[in-house]
Amino acid sequence: MDERRQPWRCVAPHAADAAEVLESLYADLARGLDDAEVMQRRAAVGLNELAPREPDSPWTIFLHQLAGPVTGLLLAAAAISLALRDWAEAVAILVVLAINTAIGFVTELRAGRSMQALRALGTEHQRVRRGGRPVVVPARELVPGDIVLLEEGDVATADVRLVTVADLAADESLLTGESVPIPKSHLAVRADAPVGDRTSMVFKGTAITRGAATGVVTATGHATELGEIATLAATAEPEESPLTRKLARLSRDLVLTVLAIAVVLAIGGIVEGQNPWLMLESAISLAVAAIPEGLPIVATLVLARGMLEMARRNAVIEKLSAVETLGATTVILTDKTGTLTENRMTVATLVTPGREIRMDAGHGLDAALTRRHDVETERLLTAAVLCNTAELGSAGEKGRGDPMEIALLAAARDSGLMRQRLVADLPEMGRVAFDSTTKIMATAHSLDGAVLLAVKGAPEAVLARTGHVVDVDKSRPMTKTEHRQWLDRVHRLGQQGLRVIAIAERRGASFTGHIGDDLTLLGLVALRDPPRADVPAAIAACRTAGIKVVMVTGDHAGTAAAIARDIGFGPGPIKAIEGHRLADDQRHGRPLPLDADVFARVSPRQKLTLVSAYQAAGHVVAMTGDGVNDAPALKKADIGIAMGERGTEVARQAAAMVLRDDSFPAIVEAVHQGRVIFGNIRRFVVYLLACNLSEVLIVSLAILSGLPLPLQPIQILFLNVVTDVFPAFALAAGEDDGATLRRPPRDPAEPLVARRHWIRIVAFGVLITAATLGAMFWQLAADPERRDLAATAAFLTLAMSQLWFVFNMIDSGEPVFTSSVVRNRYVWAALAFCAALLVVAVEIGSLARVLKIATPDWATLGAALGFSLAATGAGALVLRLLSSRPQRRLP
Repeated sequence: MDERRQPWRCVAPHAADAAEVLESLYADLARGLDDAEVMQRRAAVGLNELAPREPDSPWTIFLHQLAGPVTGLLLAAAAISLALRDWAEAVAILVVLAINTAIGFVTELRAGRSMQALRALGTEHQRVRRGGRPVVVPARELVPGDIVLLEEGDVATADVRLVTVADLAADESLLTGESVPIPKSHLAVRADAPVGDRTSMVFKGTAITRGAATGVVTATGHATELGEIATLAATAEPEESPLTRKLARLSRDLVLTVLAIAVVLAIGGIVEGQNPWLMLESAISLAVAAIPEGLPIVATLVLARGMLEMARRNAVIEKLSAVETLGATTVILTDKTGTLTENRMTVATLVTPGREIRMDAGHGLDAALTRRHDVETERLLTAAVLCNTAELGSAGEKGRGDPMEIALLAAARDSGLMRQRLVADLPEMGRVAFDSTTKIMATAHSLDGAVLLAVKGAPEAVLARTGHVVDVDKSRPMTKTEHRQWLDRVHRLGQQGLRVIAIAERRGASFTGHIGDDLTLLGLVALRDPPRADVPAAIAACRTAGIKVVMVTGDHAGTAAAIARDIGFGPGPIKAIEGHRLADDQRHGRPLPLDADVFARVSPRQKLTLVSAYQAAGHVVAMTGDGVNDAPALKKADIGIAMGERGTEVARQAAAMVLRDDSFPAIVEAVHQGRVIFGNIRRFVVYLLACNLSEVLIVSLAILSGLPLPLQPIQILFLNVVTDVFPAFALAAGEDDGATLRRPPRDPAEPLVARRHWIRIVAFGVLITAATLGAMFWQLAADPERRDLAATAAFLTLAMSQLWFVFNMIDSGEPVFTSSVVRNRYVWAALAFCAALLVVAVEIGSLARVLKIATPDWATLGAALGFSLAATGAGALVLRLLSSRPQRRLP
């Protein structure tokens, strides 16, 4: 084939005439492609499939766990211990490092499965015309220029420019979020039309709901609109959770601080003539003391507990960090269709000349109507049922056909009119299919030897053909004033976000195959995709919690704004921005209007842009959605939330959380749990850092004073990983105080440990240090020759002090003896268990030798208990002093 005929592309096929598209693709509508052409084109453009993005290998994920500063410091400490032939300490450090690495590895080892789900959407077969005859081929074998044959029930497997159309409509909610099928036409549209307005195209992955068409394939694989979303989903880098960022920052600061201290003390000791190897061992002790090795263990266990709690509320968490991220959320960007609404069309209002009936308020024909209203409403619904090609499903099953037509049948059924009975009484004689040019369809029925023509369509199109209006069981001429009034009603209903169709009829002697004029208007039917009943209360709860909810949808601005008003987005006017305005702002470098309530007619790429814009503005962004068009933004958001029942597999795999029952209020409960969890995490971090600071101070003061090390690295590891972890986890299991959702979200820029927390950490660390060194000096004074017993006294005092100090992890002003910590049964269990571990460490000789603990006498034990209780009491006094001035709550 001639090189000039490659690469078979057509720029903006939706805006070009169908004949031009065929010519540019070198396609013959009547014959299609032959096998040789298909093979050559496939060799050039590849198979019609979405190639997966390779996930990170386990080895890459493993190496990522070793990249942190804490890991580097512990590795260095282990290496120095090995050089000093201190095997027990080296093994202990490496064991701790292995535990932390394993936890991070397991939680991060998750495949990027969004791409596999996207590929599954196009793995069907397609009917095409090749070599002049229709054949069925695997969808992956389609190439640009193939002539495809579409009919009701098909799923498009490539992007197709329509050439001939017969009453075709396609469900594009997968791509655009618009719940109503889009009527299609062969006529070109403007070049800058958004995907939802490209009526001359059918896109890969969308379903044909009615009609038939012939078209030419314009794009396959990643060149399709679905393929572009696949690319966005693959390249959208998920944001680190706020907790991950805060813990990383805290770890970095701790490592830098301890390195600086260790270097200064080591150099100072060597200059003063100290043994260099002793200084290295001291540096190891400092490194081990400064790092809260139990922190990742406790954090993981706490988040895992949150996952279980959320699972009981039908919210499945994919990533541990998502539990806490929800608590930090400041903005929820939510899809409309299927998330805030039910993703089904219902009849909201019937308008006849004499009455307007709210069908969604529970009214049917059994409402209190006069005979006039009863007859007129029945004539309206009868025509709506007759001029219909859909079928109602049985109980619990979805109907078949156009969702708006299904809604008409359901409204008539609820009012006592069944299609089967009506069609039996009024047999169909013929029909005029819906045409996107005329925007009208009609069916002809036999009525007592005459013909009843039932008509429905766009109000403006039907009214243009109307000469009469219904009057009970007769009709009368429609005046110009009445014509304007009907148009005003259409406009008013449209402003409410309703989709309006007009119903008319004409009775005559015969059916000519055309609709004609002089119709009798029966009335209007207004339909909508109703809001989910539980959403308004959830929106109100978000507002109380200080969370801004923003609707991001591919639907029209008027419809979206009406839904926003219905579910209580705000007491004032709803600010709705359409996608073309966002595009203009981006082109001209203007800031995006992030104060909007609704973003309508937005593309998947614009959704991704909005998520990034809110994140750049300092927000923690949660994104909800259920369609393929939501997948890239779900992955990019701080937390993506997919709907489990209505959601596509693509959306579920891209999200960090899936709502099994599609309950939007579950998001509010998840936010509540996230806030409680973060408060508990902050509480146990303060506890662990206070414990670690005391260890750093003890080792540092001993080095500066020329004293023997009161704590060995292996003893510090025992305290950090064994005895500290259980009280910390007990703190993390604390319950809510009942006011969590009445407080605004925490400042995303605030560090995990703020100034007010550092005041406590330093005060508590100093008190524990004083108690530990006091016990050691007391033991040295009592028996100067037993330095090993003095070190044991220091170890036991430090261990007991850290255990008792858990009772000081309360809010300023909270009573000590009746605090939430005292009422926490997990705290008492943790203290009993850790006390038993201390007894085991002292009494079992082999373990005592590994930990370098001497056997204490009763006086030593009494001193350790006394000094530790004194420090705890002093800590309670510090809390009382801090509560005497305005303080924020600890969490």
